[in-house]
Parts: sequence; C-alpha cells; structure tokens
Amino acid sequence: MTRTEVQGTARVFDPATRSGTVLLDDGTELAFDTAAFDAGGLRLLRLGQRVKMRRDDAGRIVALTLVTLPLPLP
Repeated sequence: MTRTEVQGTARVFDPATRSGTVLLDDGTELAFDTAAFDAGGLRLLRLGQRVKMRRDDAGRIVALTLVTLPLPLP
C-alpha cells in the first residue's frame, strides 16, 4: 500500500464532529473524517491553517496535522 503525503489549507472544520475539508495547493477540495483528524493528534483546527496529510491508495485522507508537526507513523 502506497501512502502519499500532501499539503493544503484547512477550508472547513466542524469541532463537534472533528471533520471537514482541505484545499490542496492545486485547488482540489478533499474531505477528511473524524478518524483522520484524530490520527494526527490535533485538538483544534482553524480555517486557513496549513496542514499536511497522508492519503491512502484511494486518495482518502487517513491522517492530518499541522505542517509544523510530524505525521504519525503509518
């Protein structure tokens, strides 16, 4: 299984569900779920924050954190 790390910007975040969307640098919008948010160890995400993500082979975000923090090991 190949995992891809990419960067983007937080576009939408719902603190109640801990899910939202990010905009990749090419303008593509991707959704992330609670599991992906929790995997990155964050407690909060502000709109406009730069994030890095790990994606699975299907392109789904499996971990998300700030660009200044390390992603968890796969």
